[in-house]
Amino acid sequence: MKNLFLIMIILSATYQVSAQEEIIEVPTNGWNSGGTIQLLFNQSAFNNEWTGGGTSSIAGNLTLNYNLNYRMDDFFWDNKLLADYGLTKIKDDEFSRKTSDRLEFNSIAGKQLKNSNWYYSWFLNFRTQISKGYEFSKDPVSLKTIRTETTHFLSPAYLQTGPGMMWKKDDDFVINIAPATSRFIFVDNEFTSVPGYVDGQYFGADEGKSSRFEFGASVSAFLKLNLLENVTMENTANFYSNYLDKPGNVDIDYLMNMQMKINSYLSANLLFQAIYDDNAVAAFQIREVFGLGINYSL
Repeated sequence: MKNLFLIMIILSATYQVSAQEEIIEVPTNGWNSGGTIQLLFNQSAFNNEWTGGGTSSIAGNLTLNYNLNYRMDDFFWDNKLLADYGLTKIKDDEFSRKTSDRLEFNSIAGKQLKNSNWYYSWFLNFRTQISKGYEFSKDPVSLKTIRTETTHFLSPAYLQTGPGMMWKKDDDFVINIAPATSRFIFVDNEFTSVPGYVDGQYFGADEGKSSRFEFGASVSAFLKLNLLENVTMENTANFYSNYLDKPGNVDIDYLMNMQMKINSYLSANLLFQAIYDDNAVAAFQIREVFGLGINYSL
């Protein structure tokens, strides 16, 4: 938990150093909504005479970010839908492969303490994936690629909810602390019922079970920085510690999206994500995507 508070302090210091003068706008009462759809595209090609080595490939990443928020004086209710799906196809490879797959819904409601940046809050987070996931191997005889299904929609799926306290400087810097968070992990028991299955092997679920319950502490933070003119960086970090099993093993989910605006429709984007969840794999999962983005505002 000391590491969580250290990270919060660093985020706060970074925000104070990077912040510039701005006009503070008082949110209007009622509903407001908006979002973006973005397509990132990467491509490389080599002809038969190219001697420097390389393999032709094409990749695309489609993201949706949509907000639906409500305000009424000192009460707020914010909702965000995130979808992120990417594929890559390498020349002569029989199968396309996923580069990203995330479907997430966040909802948080709060009531402001008088003359304060603090709010009583209640949050809900749900995330899963959109399509099937596979592990790839080679047949030792035919050398053909074999793919084995390991995940699919709602397997796994995560649901977290609980009360807490939220500190909100503005819409660009928010921290929510929920020390009594219930967490449910849902899986298809098809994966936990195979012969020789070991309890906890598949996202923490026991043999033959389709869910796992945890109770612990959750800390989430959002920080948006304007690094340069037309260059913004959004940082989202989520931390979870399960009181019931190895509380020292903190789950981490960090996502950075840097957008370098070219015009109203085009941008260059850098996505970086790091996940640590020892129920899935006892190591950091890292992905990075860079490409030209085509944007459309909703």
